[in-house]
Amino acid sequence: MEKYQTLILIGETGCGKSTQVPQESSTRTSRTQLNYEDVVWIPCSVNPLCHPTVKSLMVDHVNHYIYGPLCSLLDIGLGISERILFITPNMISIFHVFIACVGAKLLTCQSLVARRIAVVLFQMRMFLDDLDGHVARERKHIKGERSEVGTLGYWVDGLCDLLGVVAMMLGILIYLKNNPPRRGYKGTPVSTLPYHQLKEINSNEDIEKENVEIGISYKTKVTFQRIAQVIGLFSGQMLLSSLAWNRYIDLYQDILENSTEYDVLRRESTFRSGIFFSATSLWRIVNPHSYLHLLSLSVFCDKTWPFLRTVHYAGYGCLVITVAISEYLVQNIRTSVITGNDV
Repeated sequence: MEKYQTLILIGETGCGKSTQVPQESSTRTSRTQLNYEDVVWIPCSVNPLCHPTVKSLMVDHVNHYIYGPLCSLLDIGLGISERILFITPNMISIFHVFIACVGAKLLTCQSLVARRIAVVLFQMRMFLDDLDGHVARERKHIKGERSEVGTLGYWVDGLCDLLGVVAMMLGILIYLKNNPPRRGYKGTPVSTLPYHQLKEINSNEDIEKENVEIGISYKTKVTFQRIAQVIGLFSGQMLLSSLAWNRYIDLYQDILENSTEYDVLRRESTFRSGIFFSATSLWRIVNPHSYLHLLSLSVFCDKTWPFLRTVHYAGYGCLVITVAISEYLVQNIRTSVITGNDV
C-alpha cells in the first residue's frame, strides 16, 4: 500500500504556538504534541506567554510584558510567596498607597526634576499593584493572570488603586492651579478680548509682538475652573474605563474559563479565534492602566496640560466605540460557545 503523509497545522491566535504534527494515514502513527513549556527557552516562571488567559489578553503591554516578568523575578529572588509569608498581598496594596501620596506631593512642585521623580514613584506604585496580584496567585497556585471577582483581595486592591489614582490627579490639579497654563489669542484685537482676560495681560511676558501685519499674540492664563473641568473629564474616563474593563474581564472569564457546562473544545476554539483576540486587544489600549502610563509619560515630558486637553473629550469616543464592539462580541461569543457556531 502506498504511503502518504498528511500535515495537520495546529495554531493559536495571539499568544501560543504553532506546531506541525506529521501523521501517516497508512500506519496510524500517533505522536505526542509538544507543549509550549517544553520548547520555550524562557522559563515559564517568568515568561508571560506560557499561560494565556482572558485577563492576560486584556492587560496593557507594560504590565504584561515588563512588570509581570519583573514581579516574577523579584518573587523568585526574595521568596515572597513561599518564605516571607508575613507580607500579604493586601499589605503590598496598602503600601503602594503611601508611595502614591509621596508621589502626589512631588507632583505639586514647580521643579521638573521633582515631578519626574514623582513619575518614577507612580510607576513603582503600578509595579507593586502588579506584585500584589502575583503573590496572591502564587500562594493559591493559580497559573496566569486572573481576576478573582468578589474576594476580599479584589476589593482591597480596587480601593487602593482608586486611592492611588485620586492622589495622582490631585497632585496634578494642585500643580496646574499654582502654575496655570496659558492660552494664546493670535492676531486678535485687544477690544475683542474678555475683560477678565485683559486684566491678566499685565506684564511683558504675556504679550508677544511678532509682526505688524500679523498682529499681536496675547497669552492669558487658563482659569482654575477650566483646569478642574478638564481633569474631571479625564478622571471620569479612567473611572468608566476601569468599570467597563473589569466587567468584560468578568464576562469573558465566566464564558470561557468558569463555565464548565459548556463544551471545552468550543471554548478553546473561541478563545483562539482572531475575533476574540481583536476584541481583547482594544482593551489593551483603553484600559485604566494605559491611561495612567500615558499620563505619566506626559508629566515626565512636561506636556501634562496639552495631553489632558487633547484627550479629555476624544477619549470618551474611543471608550464608547470599544464598549459597543465588546458588547456586540460578548453576545456572539456566548452564542458560539453554546451552539458551536462561528464567531
